[in-house]
Amino acid sequence: VVASMAHLQEEKLRLQEEVLGLQEKLTAQENDELSRSLQLQAQVETLKAKLLEQAQEISRLRSELGGTDAEKHRDLLAAENERLRQEMKACEGELRELRRQQQAPCWDCAHLQQKTNRLAEVELRLKDSLAERAEEEERLSRRLRDSQETIASLKSQPQQIKCIIKTVEVESAKAKQALCESQSRNQYLQEQVGMQRQVLKEMEQQLQSSQKTVAQLRAQITMYEAELEQAHGQMLEEMQAMEEEKNHAIEEAFSRAQVEMKAVHENLAGVRTNLLTLQPALRTLTHDYNSLKRQVRDFPLLLQETLRSARAEISQAIEEVHNTNRELLRKYRRELQLRKKCHNELVRLKGNIRVFGRVRPIMKEDGEGPEAANVVTFDADDDAVLHLLHKGKQVSFELDKVFPPQASQEEVFQEVQALVTSCIDGYNVCIFAYGQTGAGKTYTMEGTAANPGINQRALQLLFSEVRGKAADWDYAISVSAAEIYNEALRDLLGKEPQEKLEIKLCPDGSGQLYVPGLTEFRVQSVEDINKVFEFGHVNRATECTNLNEHSSRSHALLIITVRGLDRSTGLRTTGKLNLVDLAGSERVGRSGAEGSRLREAQHINKSLSALGDVIYALRSRQGHVPFRNSKLTYLLQDSLSGDSKTLMMVQVSPAEKNTSETLCSLKFAERVRSVELGPVSRKAELTSWPSQEQLEGDSPGTAASSSRGHTSPSPGQLSGRAASIRRKLQTSG
Repeated sequence: VVASMAHLQEEKLRLQEEVLGLQEKLTAQENDELSRSLQLQAQVETLKAKLLEQAQEISRLRSELGGTDAEKHRDLLAAENERLRQEMKACEGELRELRRQQQAPCWDCAHLQQKTNRLAEVELRLKDSLAERAEEEERLSRRLRDSQETIASLKSQPQQIKCIIKTVEVESAKAKQALCESQSRNQYLQEQVGMQRQVLKEMEQQLQSSQKTVAQLRAQITMYEAELEQAHGQMLEEMQAMEEEKNHAIEEAFSRAQVEMKAVHENLAGVRTNLLTLQPALRTLTHDYNSLKRQVRDFPLLLQETLRSARAEISQAIEEVHNTNRELLRKYRRELQLRKKCHNELVRLKGNIRVFGRVRPIMKEDGEGPEAANVVTFDADDDAVLHLLHKGKQVSFELDKVFPPQASQEEVFQEVQALVTSCIDGYNVCIFAYGQTGAGKTYTMEGTAANPGINQRALQLLFSEVRGKAADWDYAISVSAAEIYNEALRDLLGKEPQEKLEIKLCPDGSGQLYVPGLTEFRVQSVEDINKVFEFGHVNRATECTNLNEHSSRSHALLIITVRGLDRSTGLRTTGKLNLVDLAGSERVGRSGAEGSRLREAQHINKSLSALGDVIYALRSRQGHVPFRNSKLTYLLQDSLSGDSKTLMMVQVSPAEKNTSETLCSLKFAERVRSVELGPVSRKAELTSWPSQEQLEGDSPGTAASSSRGHTSPSPGQLSGRAASIRRKLQTSG
């Protein structure tokens, strides 16, 4: 109610302010109308003065003109007087209309009454002026009649009068000029009257607009007063209703209080009776309370003993759970290893190509921003699964083993060394690295001087195994290095690295392939290995592209041949380890290859496409496998045709800008993983007891290639550095 009253009070104050504003507006409009009335009165006075001046001018002209001139201008003056009389009547009618409009009912009547009085005075003055003008016209008419009579009498006089008339006519020229001036003055007065009439019309229009505004304001005031009265009535009704509700609530509360009071009195009487009967019970409760108090005093000791026993039981249960979890984890890992071992054995029996994946870390060459974001994730429970985020969707791939970016060269080689050691037992082994350019293939296969890759570690492992079996076996290890550059096979360790070699079948009818004229060095120590690798690096083709500063422009093959002889049984084994560093697949638009780089990229992509065709044919078990479509696939025919243990190391980049190439590489890896080459055969034959010289000179073809490898190159054919490295190799051989 208070809020509604305050609201109504505010509304009332607002309405009062609006009424005061309307009153001020009406006062201003009345002042304007009063000033306009005064102006109109002044204009009427001016008209009267002009009429008097015109009457005086007419009298002056009559006195100056003769009878003839009076007759000429009498009609004009009469018409002019008639027009002026009509104009005065029109002004009088307008004044009466103005007075009638101003006499309309108005809520501020005092000011309007003053205007009406002033207009009445103006009307009286106008009537007086009209009467005076009528008298003047009557007087002029009489003078005109007298003039006419005088003219008639003058006509009847002798001829001398005519001369006088002529003189009068001569004198009447001035009167004629004065008459013209009076006509122009009369015209000026007519224009003034027209202007005053227009001003009067404008004042009437303003008066009508002010009257409309007053009517609107009165309607608004009436509406506001009605709203105020309605709000006041509603407020009174609400206050009355609230007063009634308050009285009703007070009566109900009072009646409830009386009822509750009666109930309280009754309860009090019952409580008094209960108190009398509860005194013995109170004594019993007091005794019980004292006994409970003693128990509570002893409760902390009991609680501590209970907590100690509970802690011991909980610790024992936790320890049992931990032991159970450790046992379960041990069993799970053992089962996982067993499963992996069984899977590897199954893969070995089937002859599947094993596929390992390695993800390189994000490097500064990848740049910054969204394009350098990592889109490759790994499965925490399975080290053979990785996930690739491609176009907002996660694609999963399962390989035989996946190495994260933090995996070291040693960890990678630990997974590969089982294949490397099988080379000593007489098996053919092929390990090749596949992936886009800049994905880390050369780093995985060759590594650096401080952190070598699979190639050098494999030879070190072979030397270690040979030394371990030196008591029963005699081994000879030889190394060859070649590259396929623009579909041309070149010897990286020969005197003429630019000479093109051909791949041919062995003449012994075994169906194996060999490269006639390929230089083969026998190595006996790690120093020999380093010299061979350095010599091969000098001759290998690498260039800088937009994607890789040291991009391999050819497929590099390191062929390690291990020939063994068991001195006790005469068993002879021959194993080959082919370590292949494929050139990276690249998109010409991104790598920016031009000229010779473009031709190299085309040959690289063509050979990799041929490798894909071979994998597809092997996977779909087609009768014809197109090995001869490329020098690369033709050279790898022994490794991909079921007579070799083959491992593919797929290298991928985790950067977002390389997502398409990474997806293609992983899909190709899955296809390669599903290829079954069949069981692998061991190359071993039982012969008679050989000598060390026979072991070293194993075959005529090998001896010829070795002899070629030990010839001295001419300085004009190789650079100084390559020649010095070759001389060191010859000395060690």
